[in-house]
Amino acid sequence: MVAQVGGPAPRELMVGTGAVPGPVPRSPTAGEQAPGAHGDLRIESVSFSYGGGRRPLVAAVDQVDFVVPHGALGVLVGPSGCGKSTLLRLAAGLAQPMLGRISFGPLAPDELRKQRRIGFAFQDPALMSWRSVRRNVELPFDLANLRADKAWIRELLEIVGLSEWADRRPRELSGGMRQRVSLARALATRPDLLLLDEPFGALDEITRSELNLELLRILSTTRTTCLLVTHSVEEAVLLGDRVVVLSNRPCTVKLVHDVTEAREDRGASRDTVQFLEQCRVIRAGLAA
Repeated sequence: MVAQVGGPAPRELMVGTGAVPGPVPRSPTAGEQAPGAHGDLRIESVSFSYGGGRRPLVAAVDQVDFVVPHGALGVLVGPSGCGKSTLLRLAAGLAQPMLGRISFGPLAPDELRKQRRIGFAFQDPALMSWRSVRRNVELPFDLANLRADKAWIRELLEIVGLSEWADRRPRELSGGMRQRVSLARALATRPDLLLLDEPFGALDEITRSELNLELLRILSTTRTTCLLVTHSVEEAVLLGDRVVVLSNRPCTVKLVHDVTEAREDRGASRDTVQFLEQCRVIRAGLAA
């Protein structure tokens, strides 16, 4: 039977944790290394189709190969419906490749997910309206029946600039602030791998630009490996250490482009000839 990737997101993804019920290891303390913490995300000759039974198989991913090095931010860019979100689900271990292999260091994605080493955030923050900012970030611990790591939650809220808003409810926050809460929640269990499905797609251009740079700063602070989906070429070049350009469905890799500018310099580089040239390269890859 072929795994299904359609329909509503599983409960664990709706809270941005990539978690499964049951006991899990405690979060590592500062300086402590978790399993798979130094791995690259490797997508090796992966193919996947969904459907089956009375429905015809629909090919979503076809012989996709790329690597996101440890600590890097990989970006998937391609046409709507090409299979970008399917690749995120495969990387999260929510579906298994029909062909090929996905690994993060020595671990398969489903093993990593069971250890709560994967964080997942969506375009919709999906916050609990009756919980404060702090309690929303603590939600992954509550779902696992674990004591929340209060010190790390305080540090996370400081990292995302929401310490002064910790006791507020989501209705009191702007759209950008709610998305920061969603990111903090996805990082609450100190994941080795963070998967982001168009997290800023619903925001206005100014807020989106600010959060792009905020994400770079957060990931540089936490040293988390990340794979992000976007439809924006400019966002891909601004955020990505490695940009993977995908074809129409079933997606294949058309181009892998490494961004050379240091993360801390990218905010000032968006109007430079270098930045515009890299955007041109990505657009040419999409059009090829």
